[in-house]
Amino acid sequence: MFKVKDYDIAVIGAGHAGCEAGLAAARMGYRTAVFAINLDSIAMMPCNPAMGGPAKGHLVREIDALGGEIGVNTDKTMIQVRTLNTGKGPAVQSLRAQCDKKAYQSAMKYTLELTPNLDVIQGEVTEITAEGSRVTGVITKTGAVYGAKAVIVTTGTYLNGRIIIGDVMYSGGPNGLYPATELSASIKRLGVKLMRFKTGTPPRVDRRTIDFDRMVVQPGDTMPQPFSYLDDRVDVPQLPCYLTFTNSSTHDVIRRNLSRSPLYSGRIEGIGPRYCPSIEDKVVKFPNKARHQLFIEPEGINTCEMYVQGMSTSMPEDVQHAFLHTIAGLEQVRIMRDAYAIEYDCIDPTQLTPWLEFKDIHGLFFAGQINGSSGYEEAAAQGLMAGLNAVLGLRGDRPFMLDRSESYIGVLIDDLVTKGTNEPYRMMTSRAEYRLLLRHDNADLRLTEKGYRVGLVTEERYKRYLMRKGQIEDETERLKRARVSPTEEVMGYLRSIGSSGIHSGISLYELLKRPEVNYAGLACIDHGRPADILPSAAASIEIEIKYEGYIKKEIEQVQSFKKLENRSIPEDIRYEDMSGLSTEARQKLAAMRPVNVGQASRISGVSPSDISVLLIQLKAGGHAR
Repeated sequence: MFKVKDYDIAVIGAGHAGCEAGLAAARMGYRTAVFAINLDSIAMMPCNPAMGGPAKGHLVREIDALGGEIGVNTDKTMIQVRTLNTGKGPAVQSLRAQCDKKAYQSAMKYTLELTPNLDVIQGEVTEITAEGSRVTGVITKTGAVYGAKAVIVTTGTYLNGRIIIGDVMYSGGPNGLYPATELSASIKRLGVKLMRFKTGTPPRVDRRTIDFDRMVVQPGDTMPQPFSYLDDRVDVPQLPCYLTFTNSSTHDVIRRNLSRSPLYSGRIEGIGPRYCPSIEDKVVKFPNKARHQLFIEPEGINTCEMYVQGMSTSMPEDVQHAFLHTIAGLEQVRIMRDAYAIEYDCIDPTQLTPWLEFKDIHGLFFAGQINGSSGYEEAAAQGLMAGLNAVLGLRGDRPFMLDRSESYIGVLIDDLVTKGTNEPYRMMTSRAEYRLLLRHDNADLRLTEKGYRVGLVTEERYKRYLMRKGQIEDETERLKRARVSPTEEVMGYLRSIGSSGIHSGISLYELLKRPEVNYAGLACIDHGRPADILPSAAASIEIEIKYEGYIKKEIEQVQSFKKLENRSIPEDIRYEDMSGLSTEARQKLAAMRPVNVGQASRISGVSPSDISVLLIQLKAGGHAR
């Protein structure tokens, strides 16, 4: 072994979590190394090259608002973007973009390479070193030693990865890359408990062998929106996606071959994602469903590979060919990459603090799929928070935490570290209690100020945030002051949109509360409107006005929630000495060591009466904040 260099922070893995962790740490001025088994795997998209969607798109916006890179990189490399759930309320509307897979990787890799304080190193880390209860560095497979005051593990699905296709199984990482076969043992020696999860991916097919005329075209938005608040607009080629469906013949092929499915034969040991099931799982669990939708999506501009969204499977190769050929438009399709399942090691995330540090070793952080989550967006969010908190830990500052009322990032991390997960965790809007406050449009208003205070948000981003925030505040006040009378112009506009007339003067603010009235349409009677207002600011203004009553109710609920979140619990508290707590509550609280009463209340097995006892004990001991 030989000593190469000392860093402040070492990041193991360069997927979406590792990239955000490394960039956050380096941008905050700390010497950082990001290790990848293969530099060509940086920011790889081994599953669908898509970003966003319900809740996931919210995460991308929140990462961007805090100074992360995923939104900027998506805007650079998207080839189609759509706003989803436009027919529903603003709480569940979000962007989803199809990216050029190779362009996304290349752009992110180049960003890492050009970032000051950041070194990108090809090497498989096989050991994390520690002295006592503090991490000291990492060792690679070649024996190279790198010192580090903090280590962030972002290994994704590489740990002891096993590829499964039918009855064929072999050691491997995602997309044909090598797995990490030694690091799991080192993590266990540090006292971290491991679990075994599974995920999978559909086949990739040759676009030249697809009959698109038999499918339904799915175009992108005519006026595409960007993910990043740094971009006012995006110019993208808007390649189409296509919709087709499975059918009874498809399902017959799958049913006849279930005995050959590793999922049902018991050859797969890991637990798979509930909300992204394989096609054989769909057919078995929904026997009365006549068809399942499939989206055929491009993997990039300069490739013939198309992604068959909705067809994840681990069935044998011949079965994959057989059921694909039963689908409209895919009768002659040629598979370029077989679908596969991958099993991998991950950790029990309840061993982590809310700032993603392992409770028993200072400076050891975990982020991404190793924490039991699934998805690029969930990984990136954790990576940014881990990188940010690794820096704050080295500074001696308080950890940076977001609670459930502030962000989807807060919901994600709280769910993982407080409740744990027994399957790959996916972020969904239904997991957020205050989702009308945590909208896709207002992530910067919620988080950019916080990111600026801890030193991650740049001056450029902060100035753009202040400009947008100022536009929203000024225009909202102007709409309250601006009034219209029942003139022929105003009455004609209201008749044209099917809205009832007015009998006296009314403010534009009140008029905009009507469901059929929108901000853009008001322009024909609103002659004092500023010409330079951003479209994104206009959208936020309209939502805030239309849903004002509901938003106020959620804010009141948050105030009650905050009372428990703001009651901190001292680290040295002894639950075993508290009379009145149930035995289960004592055990769970001692094991989880929650940082505040709010977190304690969400631990399974801790009842409201236990929380009442805890509050009394804290007050008696003078520990309430």
